[in-house]
Amino acid sequence: MLDGLRDFAKSWPGKILGAFLLVGVAGFGINNVIVDLGSNTVARVGNEEINSREFLRAYQAQAGRIAQQMGSMPTASQAEAMGIPTAVLLGLSEGAALDTLSEQFGLGVSEAKLAELLREDPSFHGTLGTFEPALFSQVLQSAGWTEAEYFEARSDEARRDQLTTALFADTDMPEVARKLISDYATATRTIDYIVLSDTSVETPAAPTAEELAAYLSEHQSEFRTVETRKVKLLDLSLPSLAATKEIAEDAIVAEYEATRASLTTPERRTVEQVSLNTSELQAQFEAGLAAGTDFGTLIADAGLTPSSLGTLTQAEITDARLAEAAFALPEDGYAIIEGIGGQRAVHVVEIEAAREPTLEEARDDIVQRLAQAEARTEINDVLDQIEELRAAFQPIEQIAERFGLPVYEADVTAGGAQLSVLPNLAAEDYSRVAQAIFAAEQDRLIPAIPLSGNAHLWFDLEEVVPARDQTLDEVRAEVETAITQERVNDALIAKGEEIVARLEAGEALADIGFELNAFPQLSAPFTRFGSEDGLIDSTVAAAAFAGGQDHAGAVVNESGEQVVFQVVDDAAPSTPLESVALESLNAESRAGLTSEFVAAVRDDAGLRINQQALNQLLVQNYGQ
Repeated sequence: MLDGLRDFAKSWPGKILGAFLLVGVAGFGINNVIVDLGSNTVARVGNEEINSREFLRAYQAQAGRIAQQMGSMPTASQAEAMGIPTAVLLGLSEGAALDTLSEQFGLGVSEAKLAELLREDPSFHGTLGTFEPALFSQVLQSAGWTEAEYFEARSDEARRDQLTTALFADTDMPEVARKLISDYATATRTIDYIVLSDTSVETPAAPTAEELAAYLSEHQSEFRTVETRKVKLLDLSLPSLAATKEIAEDAIVAEYEATRASLTTPERRTVEQVSLNTSELQAQFEAGLAAGTDFGTLIADAGLTPSSLGTLTQAEITDARLAEAAFALPEDGYAIIEGIGGQRAVHVVEIEAAREPTLEEARDDIVQRLAQAEARTEINDVLDQIEELRAAFQPIEQIAERFGLPVYEADVTAGGAQLSVLPNLAAEDYSRVAQAIFAAEQDRLIPAIPLSGNAHLWFDLEEVVPARDQTLDEVRAEVETAITQERVNDALIAKGEEIVARLEAGEALADIGFELNAFPQLSAPFTRFGSEDGLIDSTVAAAAFAGGQDHAGAVVNESGEQVVFQVVDDAAPSTPLESVALESLNAESRAGLTSEFVAAVRDDAGLRINQQALNQLLVQNYGQ
């Protein structure tokens, strides 16, 4: 039967039928990928395409932020688990949706506006805080942008901003909502309160041996040792191998003579400037310069404050005219040069002369550099030899002695903090090395742990001390303290409840406090978030706001103290929220409306994703 179907498929009637089937299937949705979306298109919103270059650029930025936290760039599967591709696509699709709508409204951006946006972009500002074309080209090149892509992106941003600003710029929260939030946030309470301490209750009786044993049995999980692994470690890295090298004196001298020019510290100058933006100022400074008037007198007479550019080498000053003038002046000299907005006076405050270090000053750096160079040429050979010796089950100490490397010993727990004994091991590698140590078995060949910078780490597992329950004899003092503190806390809570009952019965807090040698304190008025002086925290504030005038309560504050209080004032809000807070709320409201609007526009236009192209793009660039 299958042979018959194959023969039919090869015939002309079979091919015609296959074509009809393909067209029919395409009509039911496959056209989203095959027809509508090209291989370079990751997604489409309406008529706007999101191509692979746009997606990768946005994805790289998002993944880079995650990598700063993780320490490495996430793979495609890791990124998928974190939802990075989805978040990037949603962000790009929102922009594409607004682009579709802005085109329908015929919105545009003039070249003058684009030029203004370019000049205002701080990414392209040089030392003087103004736009520099060379820096513009450099930043775009390093980011992988062309000028056309940059201007297209800024044009799209400007059109989107026009659209959302026109719709929502003047949209504020409704008056009712603003008043409710204002009243809630600005309402205040004032309380009388006392803080109970251990002296407010009777000292509990010492626990008996039976109580200690019972408490330990009930809380045994809190009294356990952690598994510890005793290891001997061998570190092979450029710094550790370089430390074994002895550099001959003649080699040090030869290196010094060969590199002394590059060791010279270049001349640096502390430079400041003032803008001479009026003809009067220009005439005043030109006359002062001709008469030999010092710079300090001139700026004092003119009432100007110079702006400092810092202490820089000539190469670090990006303005060529400024660099040439500043490095042609003597110390405390000044000159008048042309600037973007007119003339400016450049003043050299101090000159740090170029300096060549002596052999003794450069010795440590030269020795380290030569030792590192020797280690770099030998490290791969040493690595191979150590691996051969490890394969022959040679112990760490014998291998270390052969190569003059130190052996480190540590009792390592799962967290790996004890690995700080290794001077060349980065803190971010502690966890990975600790995992390898806890995965190892005694009397088994343990492979090397590769580290960054062509470094490797080996260890011998000497002993495994398993986690265990601690005995009462080991933790008797801790258990006694825990029981006593628990009883004191229970007594304080009970005392607080007793005081609250007495307050509700009409007794005065001052009288009760006098009995306990705890004198009441009157708080400053505070909001639901606590007092400005920090004496009333948010936990106590929340308890106080649970009732009105004369409301009494007892609560443990964030410092662990038992506070008993009574509300003496529940004044209604008298001052509205500050204008800054209200504007922030309005901005949040506008942002919410804008987000909902953009999502609705996107949903209306329809978001289609080329999942196959997306997956292939991520795997090719970031791995599975």
